[in-house]
Amino acid sequence: MSTEQTGIQVVNGTDGVCRITIDRPDVANSLSPLARDALTAAFRTASDDPSVRAVLLRATGDRHFCSGAGLGPHSGQPPSDKRPGDVARMLQQGYQRLIAAVLDCDKPVVAAVKGAAVGAGASLVLACDLVVMSTDAKLVQAFVQRGILPDAGAVYLLTRIIGLRKATELLMLGEPVDATACERLGLANRVVAPAETDAVAEELVGRLAAGPTVMLALTKRLLSVSSESGRDRAFEQEAWAQEVVSYTADLQEGLTSFAERRRPNFQGR
Repeated sequence: MSTEQTGIQVVNGTDGVCRITIDRPDVANSLSPLARDALTAAFRTASDDPSVRAVLLRATGDRHFCSGAGLGPHSGQPPSDKRPGDVARMLQQGYQRLIAAVLDCDKPVVAAVKGAAVGAGASLVLACDLVVMSTDAKLVQAFVQRGILPDAGAVYLLTRIIGLRKATELLMLGEPVDATACERLGLANRVVAPAETDAVAEELVGRLAAGPTVMLALTKRLLSVSSESGRDRAFEQEAWAQEVVSYTADLQEGLTSFAERRRPNFQGR
């Protein structure tokens, strides 16, 4: 599917960074089913591609990062004559699959957020590993304003990041959360001036792309496991991951560079 049809641009740089851009400013960067599925495929491809060592997610324009699912006639909403199971199936094969692709991506994902991230667009931001927000950016859990049950992983993501009480407030009241509040709540890692958003995100993703790729992938997995399981499971996974990393060339480079008092030159293997 072409970029013109989906509005999703994917560029793999020689620096090891896969830059994914939502380029649909004429519809507030909302995601049609084609765009959503193209975005899902982009993350899965980046995860599997050994030349990709980090991912940058961004959007065209300053007003909207992503306004979520479009609500037009081709938005992927269930038909009026829907059968039992249609809605669940549509969600599982659509936005849940997209959010899972971001969470499961073996490469660290940095989001550069300018403007509003609404509904599923907010979930897309929350699924990323590091978030750089412009001072004029905001997250909006708009589901309650439309009478829609929170979806696209919103409940799962919010409760594990900010806890039950604040997640309840955001999801039940649906009030916009500005960038300053996002940073305070732990929903954003950096809040910067609009003109600096892309540069700061590029600096972070560049650092990740130059890092020990296998170690970063396993750290991402351990972070997920540790937030969802007990101590025994977390410790078991930590030991397994350390075993894998112990055979990587990057670990040897890290130890050698330390002994030689120089900066490491990681190759991602």
